[in-house]
Amino acid sequence: MPFTIIRNDITKVRADAIVNTANPEPRYASGTDGAIYRAAGAEQLLAERKKIGHIEVGEAVVTDAFFLPAKYIIHTAGPVWDGGNNNEFESLAACYRKCLFLAKMLKCGSIAFPLISTGVYGFPKDRALSIATKEISEFLEEEDMEVILVVFDRTAFRLSADLAENVEQYIDDHMVSEIREEEYSAGRPYPRPQNMREAGAFYDYGKEALPSAPHPAFYSNAAPESPKKAKEKRRRKGFLSDLFEKERPEAPAMEAEECAAPEVYGTGKSLDDIMAHVGESFQEMLLRMIDERKLADTTVYKKANLDRKLFSKIRCNSDYAPKKKTAVALAIALQLNLDETVDLLARAGYALSPGSRFDLIIEYCIENRIYDIHKINNILFNFNQPTLGC
Repeated sequence: MPFTIIRNDITKVRADAIVNTANPEPRYASGTDGAIYRAAGAEQLLAERKKIGHIEVGEAVVTDAFFLPAKYIIHTAGPVWDGGNNNEFESLAACYRKCLFLAKMLKCGSIAFPLISTGVYGFPKDRALSIATKEISEFLEEEDMEVILVVFDRTAFRLSADLAENVEQYIDDHMVSEIREEEYSAGRPYPRPQNMREAGAFYDYGKEALPSAPHPAFYSNAAPESPKKAKEKRRRKGFLSDLFEKERPEAPAMEAEECAAPEVYGTGKSLDDIMAHVGESFQEMLLRMIDERKLADTTVYKKANLDRKLFSKIRCNSDYAPKKKTAVALAIALQLNLDETVDLLARAGYALSPGSRFDLIIEYCIENRIYDIHKINNILFNFNQPTLGC
């Protein structure tokens, strides 16, 4: 995958280049810098750093990786947070750009970053994450390289407070709505009583049967289904349900034949009739939408955070079955609305479930027109969900 976020110790990540958020002077102490020195071999690495000398803030240099599972260590001097009024944002962005440029010059296929300057240098984690995501995604629009953002634990990763709160509220609202619907309408003719006093209005405990006319309390908390809610329920069933719900003319009289395909119950159509009108496959719908939008393949797979080889399999193999997160990533790349996304996923055999935090986050992003795949992956990672791409 071109850009991933993982929880790990950066000294254990296998990549061509490991980025060290370095001290400007040739010395090391605690934090990521100290961990990298100790894992690489402190004496050898320090000797190499002394040959380079001072590093200006926002600049990057390279040394051998010694005992690390990498070829190179790229050292960059991140800014110390000073309230945001001392070019900290520009300096941090320059760190990512210079490191990526060096990795390209060294012909690296992969590079692993820590979240630069968010440790003892005190750079706000949410702003640092936003800068890292922007610089990496812009680089990947033009280049092919695997970029890994490594965070040691959840405290090292933070979305903006407003975004995290809005997504959490969306998840809670939709999950509560689904639970309430299951509680009161799944297989029950009446809503469940809330207490024994209410239950007493429903039942005559001295008799075996319910009253002939249900007590009005039966309907006290059963709100009528709105047209919008009914449409939403139909949408969640997927596009195939339309085949069985549309009005149909009566089927012409046919002579019975032992070999005739059986009629599908309740449709007035034989299985042969239905199979003769199979809709677009996932691949056919995807390629049609790409053509309609006049998009290049490169644009689509980069916006979907996919590599070229995987996209080539989807384009060339009509029977290729993508993973759900791959299908969702392609829907995001095409900037589909929610109905179009549901339709595309259904053709790959998937649905969006109101009981899945992953699915609700995707719905939130689509409804709020968040189509930046890397921003969506930041949200998914924050909520401990799988990220999008291959």
